[in-house]
Amino acid sequence: METKPKTYLVTGGAGFIGSSFVELLKTKGHRTVVLDALTYAGHRANLDNLQGSGEVHFIQGQIQDGELVGRLLREFQPDAVVNFAAESHVDRSIEGPAVFIETNILGTYQLLEQSLSYWRSLKEQSATAEAAAASSDASSAAQSKHQNFRYLQISTDEVYGSLGETGKFSETTSYQPNSPYSASKAGADHLVRAWHHTFGLPTLTTNCSNNYGPRQFPEKLIPLMIHNALAGKALPVYGTGKNVRDWIHVEDHCAGIFLGLEKGTPGSTYCFGGNAEMRNLDVVEGICSLLNELRPLSGGKKYQEQIEFVQDRAGHDWRYAIDDSLAQKELGFTRRHNFATGLRSTLEWYLNNTEWVAEVLKRDQA
Repeated sequence: METKPKTYLVTGGAGFIGSSFVELLKTKGHRTVVLDALTYAGHRANLDNLQGSGEVHFIQGQIQDGELVGRLLREFQPDAVVNFAAESHVDRSIEGPAVFIETNILGTYQLLEQSLSYWRSLKEQSATAEAAAASSDASSAAQSKHQNFRYLQISTDEVYGSLGETGKFSETTSYQPNSPYSASKAGADHLVRAWHHTFGLPTLTTNCSNNYGPRQFPEKLIPLMIHNALAGKALPVYGTGKNVRDWIHVEDHCAGIFLGLEKGTPGSTYCFGGNAEMRNLDVVEGICSLLNELRPLSGGKKYQEQIEFVQDRAGHDWRYAIDDSLAQKELGFTRRHNFATGLRSTLEWYLNNTEWVAEVLKRDQA
């Protein structure tokens, strides 16, 4: 039985994870409306050449622009709003927290307010259709659109703080953000929860571990190390490199988000992890080993020689790990990628797309 195509408003859809999600929707034949401010991390080319039959409409703008968001909701009548739009780099949040507050908290507030207004209008449309429809089909369709609407907030495992040597984060873990970035995401998550419990807006929140894969801006660990290694630059590793992260391939994360929209219970939170805990130093050394194989240096040199240990990041969380058993049980979430093969395919993508890397870095420096 074929699923009827839906319309999704995806904010931040020109970024790393957002564009992967847009591609997933396109392969499923759905229509996507992308709203993206095209900051340094959002790249219009990320939406070019996506595979699939679904339509993609692009609008440049900020989620803080409530008037614009409201207009898009009224014009495109989406079945769901999925908010990827965020400032997300911890180091940048330490250097300048203000933009993180503006985008992650105030922007989420505007999205929630406009989504609530739109959702309420769907109920009014349902009531009007029921009173005036010549057939029950029109009334049923309007009622279904109101009942099935979802607002989904993309969050992070960093809102939970730091783990010791054991244990994992789950949906019941208390929030203990330790950086301006994670604090701003935590604040947004609390707004989403409040708009559900106070106003009834059918919201969902997803928290994920570290993503990796194609089209990630080269400020995050994996693409940064690939870029620096190829450029002959130092490979900076914070502290001793023993901080641990759990890695999930972006395609697995996006598959989980879609399952949340389709099967999740409004008001719920779902965690998605990669079941791939790695020390930062081990990740960097793994990248070096792959490059030694795929792009060997002359004279028998090894990329590992470029590793340099630098002063640790302020407030650097020690370990992250995700328990996603609830998502597996309630949503049927599974992972297609393991870290070893996923890292290799990611590295191969960057080796084959050096022009993309050069272009996004040029935009950031402009």
